[in-house]
Amino acid sequence: MSDPTEANRTAGAGGAAEPAWPAGDGAGERRVRVVLVDDHRMFRTGVQAEIGQTAETGVEVVGEAADVDQAVTVITATRPEVVLLDVHLPGGGGVEVLRRCAPLMSDAERPVRFLALSVSDAAEDVIGVIRGGARGYVTKTINGTDLVDSVFRVQEGDAVFSPRLAGFVLDAFASTDAPPVDEDLDRLTQREREVLRLIARGYAYKEIAKQLYISVKTVESHVSAVLRKLQLSNRHELTRWATARRLV
Repeated sequence: MSDPTEANRTAGAGGAAEPAWPAGDGAGERRVRVVLVDDHRMFRTGVQAEIGQTAETGVEVVGEAADVDQAVTVITATRPEVVLLDVHLPGGGGVEVLRRCAPLMSDAERPVRFLALSVSDAAEDVIGVIRGGARGYVTKTINGTDLVDSVFRVQEGDAVFSPRLAGFVLDAFASTDAPPVDEDLDRLTQREREVLRLIARGYAYKEIAKQLYISVKTVESHVSAVLRKLQLSNRHELTRWATARRLV
């Protein structure tokens, strides 16, 4: 197994007899350096295989990471133009990566831009990463051609969203008033929100512990804290609370 923090991984050109990419999209015309951040190694491998044929796509995958600490290390070391960022990561989630990489995003000469790539289409996830500084949000149902196009658009400074998700952003930011604040939700830490969401989706404590790389006892502590802060009695009430706020 390769080290997920390994930087400067350059994709080789594909050898298929029939190119999967349209003429004119290839190397010679445009280039973008990308870091993949996702806690599932097989998914990173699939994205690398799909878009990382640099000669055809113009995308050069220069690094990978599986959690928040690795992501910050690799992004700082490689300074890519675009980071494909999963929302749910061990160590605090995509929002924490954005927070710690804020100076790189604000660099006027060499800005690092972030495009969220997640299985989640929950409004809270979308709004969270956009508030954190991401330039767009697409779901993992996107095909390779559209993902490459989205990466280049983000590199150029555009905002990119899967069609259904754009409405969440418009609802939150289009008005002249400040977006409404959910005071109950704001009481929770990022990790407590992750545990809350998984509990509401029906995950057992052991499954949550495995997914978040924490102990079952720690999961129990987070659940107790969530119930206390939200003044709820059990996981059934918690599930109803999360569903009402479209967090599931």
